[in-house]
Amino acid sequence: MDALEGAEGGESVLDLSHLNLNSVNFETLSEKRRTETTQLHLCYNRLAALPVSISRFTSLEFLDVSNNGLSVLSDAVTGLTRLKTLIAKNNRLDEFSLPKDLSSLQSLEVVNLSGNRFEEIPKQVLQLQRLHSLSFGGNRLKHIPAEIDSLTSLELLYLGGNMISSIPVELANLPMLSYLALCDNRIQSIPPQFTRLHSLRSLSLHNNLLTYLPREILSLVQLQELSLRGNPLVVRFIKDMTYDPPSLLELAGRTIKTRNFRYSEKDLPANLVKYLDLASKCPNPKCGGVYFDSCVRHIKFVDFCGKYRLPLMHYLCSPECTSPCSSNPQSDADSDDDQTVPPDRLQRVLLG
Repeated sequence: MDALEGAEGGESVLDLSHLNLNSVNFETLSEKRRTETTQLHLCYNRLAALPVSISRFTSLEFLDVSNNGLSVLSDAVTGLTRLKTLIAKNNRLDEFSLPKDLSSLQSLEVVNLSGNRFEEIPKQVLQLQRLHSLSFGGNRLKHIPAEIDSLTSLELLYLGGNMISSIPVELANLPMLSYLALCDNRIQSIPPQFTRLHSLRSLSLHNNLLTYLPREILSLVQLQELSLRGNPLVVRFIKDMTYDPPSLLELAGRTIKTRNFRYSEKDLPANLVKYLDLASKCPNPKCGGVYFDSCVRHIKFVDFCGKYRLPLMHYLCSPECTSPCSSNPQSDADSDDDQTVPPDRLQRVLLG
């Protein structure tokens, strides 16, 4: 194995990249070399499979097998008990290609499986409790599993370049998430629960189907980067807001809540008490009203960093309720379409 003998790198790094290898046998390496190697680079070869002998690298912490022809990661990978980083970009892997016992590698912190053929995120990946970074960009994912919230240590999640159309609310349960990339998908809306992503610093949403953003996104005080290009975030999509009149039940409930009438299960049936407890407060601080099922879908147009006009969705208790934010004169960046927007819908907002 001349390739192994002439491999570049120090004693802890074995670099076999760009060698046009069809196969490799690590049995020819000395035991000392296999034991001392912590990084193994096998990218840009023609490997169709990984040899069983890869499990001999008992100290391996970093493995890169990107840009090969791999359609499966052998079970031998699960023998790398100290592995922290696994990179297998641009292969032929899918959800059936990973070892069933991959979750036994609880030392894994970084997994990059971008540029493959995954149609869903394998369950064994969602069981890697120490993951800090997970990348599935450029695959065929159609949805994000609700079980994503089990990755409570996750700081970076890259899911760009897939076919995802919706975002589960469970994604907002990741307390450490700082970088979220959902660009180049088919996403139409952002859950208002994103307000729970207190650590989020970068949110990439460009090239989707967004027509508005929930007003809750303004509460992401750590957000420094928001990418929205390539979305239909333009005025003409949301000029007309429909309003369904409230029912008699809702009108009665609003009166009870706004006038602070006391009530209990001794006074009302349990189902009505539960209904009254579900009241949502109108976001207008000058209003003080509430709503239950019937509300006004309202668009508040804001300037992002004084340059990009964004429509933010929020809900008011009635058509007569004015915008909860004071307006500013239209900026020089206003487009022709913006001139048709009532001035009381405009506010200048700086994020980051």
